Amino acid sequence: MAEVKEMIEEIARALVDAPDSVAVRETKGEHATIYELKVAPEDIGKVIGKQGRTARSMRTLLAAVGTKLNRRFSLEILE
Repeated sequence: MAEVKEMIEEIARALVDAPDSVAVRETKGEHATIYELKVAPEDIGKVIGKQGRTARSMRTLLAAVGTKLNRRFSLEILE
């Protein structure tokens, strides 16, 4: 699952102005994994996107990866 965490980090770093402040925390459950994405306060809007489109796209990618790996992934963007 390290590849999934790295994918989230890379996407977030490409979107924000302060890539060094990007942090992803992984919490594994029995059938699901939750990823918590934390960015600088001024970059929250860039990660969420207009009307949540960027965040929705990232979650769609996670769902596709989860289908392939037979696991559920969830993305939470922390403020």
